[in-house]
Amino acid sequence: MRLAAALLVAPAALSPMLATPAHAFIVFDPSNYSQNVLTAARSLEQITNQITSLQNQAQMLINQARNLASLPFSSLQQLEQSVQRTQQLLGQAQNVAYDVQQIDQAFQQKYGNVSLSASDQQLVTEARSRWGNTVGGLQDAMRVQAGVVGNIDTNRNEMSALVSQSQGATGALQATQAGNQLLALQAQQLADLTAVVAANGRAQALQSAEQATAADQGREQRRRFLTQGSGYQPGSAQMFYGKN
Repeated sequence: MRLAAALLVAPAALSPMLATPAHAFIVFDPSNYSQNVLTAARSLEQITNQITSLQNQAQMLINQARNLASLPFSSLQQLEQSVQRTQQLLGQAQNVAYDVQQIDQAFQQKYGNVSLSASDQQLVTEARSRWGNTVGGLQDAMRVQAGVVGNIDTNRNEMSALVSQSQGATGALQATQAGNQLLALQAQQLADLTAVVAANGRAQALQSAEQATAADQGREQRRRFLTQGSGYQPGSAQMFYGKN
C-alpha cells in the first residue's frame, strides 16, 4: 500500500520541474558584456588605423609616381636646329675661315709686310684679295646676324611652351626637366650671341688688317715711285691764250 502510494505521489511531485524548459533561465553578466564591447571597439580601431595606413601608403605611391613622371614635352629638337643653323652660317665663312691654321696662313701670305720683290701687278692683285676678304667678312657677319634674328621667334615660342609646362608640372621630375630645358634655351641664346660677337670681331679684324697692310703697301709704292726713275718728270707747258 505504501509503495503504491509513493509511486502515485512521485509523478505529481516531478510534474512542475518537467514543465519548465531549461533555456528559460538566462543569466546576464554586465562585466563580460562590457569586455566584449571594448574588445570589439579596439578591433574596429585597429582596422580603421590599418585602412588609414593603407590609404597613406597609396597616396605616397601616387606622389612618387607623379614625381617620377617624365615631362611630356621636349624642345631639344628645336634648340638643336637653331644651333645647327648658326653653325652652318659660321661654317660658310668666306676666304678666311674660323680656323687657326687657315688664319695664320692667310696672314703670312696676304697681310703684314709687303714683299719688296713683288711686282706692281702682284701688289694690286693682293690688295684686291684683301679687300675681298674684308667685304666677305662684313657679309658673313650680317648673315650670322640675320640667322640669329630668325631664331628669336622660335626661341620665343619654345620659351612660352616651357614656362607653361613648368607651371603645369605634376611632379618634381617634370618641374626639373622643364627647368633644364629652359636652361638649354638660355644656353642656345648665349651661343647665338657668341656667334654674332665672333662674326663681328672677324669682320673688324679683317678690315683692320687690310688697312694696316694697305698702309704698308702705300709706303712701298711711294718708295718705288720716287726711286725707280719713273716718277714725275718736269716738262714745258704751253699755255693757250685767246686772241685780242
